[in-house]
Amino acid sequence: MATNVIAPMAETAWLTSIEESINSVFEPIAFWFGKIVFFPISLGGFEFPFVVAWLIAAGVIFTIYFGFIQFRGLKVSSEVVRGKYSVPSDPGEVPHFQALTSALSGTVGLGNIAGVGAAMAIGGPGATFWMILAGLLGMCTKFAECTLGVKYREVHPDGTVSGGPFKYLLVAYGKIGRIPAKIMTGIFAVSILIFGVAGGNMFQANQTFAQARNVTGGEDGLLGTDGAALIFGLILAGLVAAVILGGIKSIGATTGRLVPAMGIVYVIACAVVIIANAGQIPEAFASIIGGAFNPAGIAGGVIGVMITGFTRAAFSNEAGLGSAPIAHSAVKTRRPASEGFVALFEPLIDTVIICTMTSLAIIIAGAPSFQAGIDQVQAGEGTPDGVILTSDAFETVLPWFPIVLAIAVALFAFSTLITWSYYGLKAWEYLFGRGKVSEVLYKCIFLTFTVVGTVLTFGQVLAFSDAALFVCGFVNLLGVYLLLPVVKKEMKDYLADRRNGTLKELGEETGSSVSAG
Repeated sequence: MATNVIAPMAETAWLTSIEESINSVFEPIAFWFGKIVFFPISLGGFEFPFVVAWLIAAGVIFTIYFGFIQFRGLKVSSEVVRGKYSVPSDPGEVPHFQALTSALSGTVGLGNIAGVGAAMAIGGPGATFWMILAGLLGMCTKFAECTLGVKYREVHPDGTVSGGPFKYLLVAYGKIGRIPAKIMTGIFAVSILIFGVAGGNMFQANQTFAQARNVTGGEDGLLGTDGAALIFGLILAGLVAAVILGGIKSIGATTGRLVPAMGIVYVIACAVVIIANAGQIPEAFASIIGGAFNPAGIAGGVIGVMITGFTRAAFSNEAGLGSAPIAHSAVKTRRPASEGFVALFEPLIDTVIICTMTSLAIIIAGAPSFQAGIDQVQAGEGTPDGVILTSDAFETVLPWFPIVLAIAVALFAFSTLITWSYYGLKAWEYLFGRGKVSEVLYKCIFLTFTVVGTVLTFGQVLAFSDAALFVCGFVNLLGVYLLLPVVKKEMKDYLADRRNGTLKELGEETGSSVSAG
């Protein structure tokens, strides 16, 4: 009897010791790396990371440069997603719709549920207004970077594709010199590989297990032991392996079903909460607009609320970070701008629609935890758990929905995990070359860390990986700036051919050279 008690305790102590040792090594590294990457600047007496300003500025500049294409191009975007201008012989691996869902699976997730709740507690209802604005600006950023992702991609003889920043950054920085091009692209590849293995993998696996354990009785339930965590990790890794071993086609097919289903269930739940409190909708919108410009008592005043909204949107939709062009570059098309138009939908769905509906549900439901969360921030006692605010809002109308929400969170995390496995693979290929052995080695490493993520957290490693992802934003956007004239030409040519009704004909004549750049 005593042996059964001591064994789990010894196992826990051993695992905790490993985690603490690794965290202690990474703590100073993560601290200083984070200080550099998230270097704060002041505006109106409120500090916020320079990298967020960098991302938002790009959205503003690109929007002006491309003549507000995210609004003018929505009809074109819907036509392309439906495959109106596609032909069977288009080079690439996945249709437009699957490329979109693959990229969306990397952004739609915990940030839309937990992140929005936290932003609401910090910035109040007014943060929603600035999230929407940041999402609209991010649409144009995605248009530019994803057009380049296809423009300079490489279609291999076996039909597989290598693209994204690993290709167009070499061209962009090549204007400065060959060595700077190699260095900057290498920095991007290393950074995105680090995030893919840690943040995009370990964190998602950890959260998937945490949610599963929570709804099965917590520490006293079926998944309450460390042994259960290991078994869960092995099963999760097996499910991930079943998807990622098939490459982007398998990932695209999976996310093509999973992401729309998850999104629809979540949006319907939000709609139920909103409709059940329909009489409060005008008041909710009034609080969003009023709170954006007159946020009495909320952290940082108008500037603080604006920055909270912008920051949440930047972390949610990843516009400008260079991750989405990797998935979009695998699309079956001969015209680079076509996928730029498809990419417009990402921030629209992720931030403008899903984040806004989450915010409205929280505001309208008026659960006690929402005001308690605001009071907690006001008192300087830290930020509340955002997923609890969202869950409590749903529970006011749908008492059983927290269980469904837990399942949704797990599925969101799973879809994010498999998408980041692909992003990491492309970084690995850039750094170590393509080949069957190299690819299998990477996938084994990725799956190993999937298991590790369910058992251990490695908090400082995850903090380091978050900073690494935003290094990608500096490198990627500077490269996009250097290639803006290329994007504009592709856009103008595509729209002209659409007006002339010759998109399909010209696509069949030009062959794969267009998409290879």
